[in-house]
Amino acid sequence: MTLTQLFVAIIFAVVIGSLIFTRFRPSLIFASAAGACFLSGIVPAESVLQKGANPGLVTLVALLLVSVGLERARWLRAVSDKLINGSLKGSLLRLTTATALSSAILNNTAVVAALASSVKTQRRYPAAKLLMPLSYAAILGGTLTLIGTSTNLIVNSFVLDRGLPGLEFFAFLPVGLAAVIVGLVVLMLTNRLLPEGQVAEEPVTEYLLEAEVVADSPLDGNTVEQNQLRQLETLYLIEIVRGGQVISPVAPTEVIRSGDKLIFSGDVRDLGRLQEIQGLRLFALEDEKLDLHLTEVVITPNSSILGQSLKSCNFRTRFDAAVVAMRRGGKRLSGKLGEIELEAGDALLLAVGADFKHHLNIDKNFYVISGTKVQRELSRRDNWLLGIGFAAVVAGAALGYFSLLKGLVLLLGGMIGLGIVSTTELQRRFPFQIWLIIASALVLAEAFAGSGLADGLADGLRYLLHDWGPFAALVGIFLLTLALTELMTNNAAAALTFPLAWSLAESFGVSWMPFVMAVAYGASASFLTPFGYQTNLMVQNLGGYHLRDFVRAGLPLTIAYSVTVLVLLPLVFPFTS
Repeated sequence: MTLTQLFVAIIFAVVIGSLIFTRFRPSLIFASAAGACFLSGIVPAESVLQKGANPGLVTLVALLLVSVGLERARWLRAVSDKLINGSLKGSLLRLTTATALSSAILNNTAVVAALASSVKTQRRYPAAKLLMPLSYAAILGGTLTLIGTSTNLIVNSFVLDRGLPGLEFFAFLPVGLAAVIVGLVVLMLTNRLLPEGQVAEEPVTEYLLEAEVVADSPLDGNTVEQNQLRQLETLYLIEIVRGGQVISPVAPTEVIRSGDKLIFSGDVRDLGRLQEIQGLRLFALEDEKLDLHLTEVVITPNSSILGQSLKSCNFRTRFDAAVVAMRRGGKRLSGKLGEIELEAGDALLLAVGADFKHHLNIDKNFYVISGTKVQRELSRRDNWLLGIGFAAVVAGAALGYFSLLKGLVLLLGGMIGLGIVSTTELQRRFPFQIWLIIASALVLAEAFAGSGLADGLADGLRYLLHDWGPFAALVGIFLLTLALTELMTNNAAAALTFPLAWSLAESFGVSWMPFVMAVAYGASASFLTPFGYQTNLMVQNLGGYHLRDFVRAGLPLTIAYSVTVLVLLPLVFPFTS
């Protein structure tokens, strides 16, 4: 191994380790690694600049910007309430089928956000029985088309970077359709593995709440039992924060002091019980400027407030909203509400001000699940025009009349002209993090291949797998990508395994197509953890799921999906081109 190869190997090891074991943003990790390749002279400046303008990457960016307008369309909300009706199995089948088909052409995060509200507020069945299948169906549907998921477009950008024609619009359909059908059948059969939960009467329930004992409070000097803080039925006093000390569990004989922060866990519908107690203050509910019709949001994976506390990020000023309560999946939160470090997927219950829905940073930081509608809905005319325009772009690109990029750019111009989106909004919603990750990954891929490390590693693997042939290598690439997806994110996994997959195909002297597709399908197989895909992260909190729930429900789906894909890949995409 040469010095250059060793350097590149160290960079890749650091990238993988950082993605799995640290909380650094993936964009920062990839950009730093790409910068190291550039500064060391492994990748020249001209190549670095070319990666940022890769046609596949630009197409992905254009599609995400078009999705800003598509998110406002009424199509999904118009049918969402009709999907859950009749028996649980019938509702589950309609919901997952509609979700999978919608995710084939629409941003699956937007699909889940639009349907999750209806799922959570319906009173027929426990939301926990429907929300995880909703996320899984969105992931499965993304495997149907080139634009179904950003992962497919990322893989396409790597193919284009090799100087080859891009993947066809429906290239993913034969294998993807079989995977969707098998996946939906498994979801129907394994629904009993999901937690029972409760039928919701209101859209929000178990949260962590904080109340402060004010100065000269009548509660001061009395015990918890004497203050009747044990008789709140659905609200439970789990901690007292006094100065820098956390008192937990709280004994009935514990004496309450002015300035204490009382941490409750329970049903937020009973907030009125706390308001009735003299001497307690819930800061969010004391401000008359805030709307007490509470809004539920989930923090996005790309939010700018990740790693910060409500206090340090000036939440009230930044968003014109105050956090009444917080929830983090099945995890136990501890300490003052304002000092808890925020994570992607955290659910917040907000009392919002009049300017909340006008703030330009809301949809970048949160998925709004219920309550205040941040985005205006499109008019009937704009709905029809946008729908026809998007259908025309998809059909024209699929039939080869024009490139997908040209169609999306034209549609984007029409959306701006009609006022569906503004240039200011597009600038704000520009997917800089994704662009930086993929552009940097393309630089890393060139360093991996240009240094000879990819070929050397592929030759070594080919020697080890010589007796089993290219199919064994294909299975290995698929499983490696799947494992990395569960540990980091789907986009990062695809970016890291693509160069190795390509070199393996060349080493065996076979077509690159099955190996590239193995990366795409493997990166979409995020069913075992909530971390690999953002829709899983969204429903984790909304359904109150634990990690074990994802493992229990996701394992049969992962096995069935993997077997289906691996059986069909060499049949649909033969090794001999």
